[in-house]
Amino acid sequence: MQLTRDQWGRAATSRSPADPRCTADLGAQYITLSPGCAQRHRSFYDDLLAHGILKPLTAPIKGMVMKEGSLNFMTPQGTSSIAKHYLRESGADVFYEHHVTQIYLRDGKWEVHEEAGSSELFDIVILTIPVPQILQLQGDIVNIINGSQRQQLESVSYSSRYALGLFYEAGTQIDVPWAAQYITNNPCIRFISIDNKKRNIESSEVGPSVVVHTSVPFGIEYLEWNREKVQQLILEQLEIVMPDLPKPVNIKCQKWRYSQVTTPVPSCPGQMTLHINPSLICGGDAFTHSNFDGCIESAMCIVEAIKSVTVF
Repeated sequence: MQLTRDQWGRAATSRSPADPRCTADLGAQYITLSPGCAQRHRSFYDDLLAHGILKPLTAPIKGMVMKEGSLNFMTPQGTSSIAKHYLRESGADVFYEHHVTQIYLRDGKWEVHEEAGSSELFDIVILTIPVPQILQLQGDIVNIINGSQRQQLESVSYSSRYALGLFYEAGTQIDVPWAAQYITNNPCIRFISIDNKKRNIESSEVGPSVVVHTSVPFGIEYLEWNREKVQQLILEQLEIVMPDLPKPVNIKCQKWRYSQVTTPVPSCPGQMTLHINPSLICGGDAFTHSNFDGCIESAMCIVEAIKSVTVF
């Protein structure tokens, strides 16, 4: 059976083929508002809270280290609901599954080619894909990226990990005293979440789901392995950690080749303008840091860069 997935970067929510109401966040697990960003980003959080996209995280997370002044939130409809909310609010026409391979400068516009062979012209192009994928793009962009920019981009590094989503039938009981926990004594598993419990969703009609994140060392060691073999290794370790866990009806194994940024672009500028007019701009967590506040910060920097050279 085919699992469906709503994914914008690591805001990935997978759905069980047996029941699309049974979901699991295979990427970001919860949202943390750090005290240093509380005032600057407050309007974003207030908006998401007002629309029910975010709610305070009240479920017990075993082993979580809280920084003083930080606030944690969860997404009742999955982390992908954040991106969906902003896309709805924007009114933009959104197109999916377009694999961009080449970018050319044509008469004051950007000609963007995709793998399927088609191309389209744009006034502005913003790239928020992982930096190694930016560097793989072909066309005029290869020469537009200057030596200093290329050196900075090549210095960016990421961690890698796997995530497992386990989906259960309605009525299945997973009896543990926590909604999620960090694991410190296992060679494979770093984090486990009873995802519906983390979101305070208890339903007799919808089955529970469990999310397992591997450690970064495990992810790096098995990065190029067959996914089915990696899935089996994770399940074997999960049985050791949770021997009474029921058998799921469906399993999804997700490889995060680019999980979190370990070395961002020097000085964390928020964005990098590769070309001013027409604008070609890079952004995302590689230019700030790998959390929601980092995404907001980069987005704000990109908007300012566009406004500085564009007449509306």
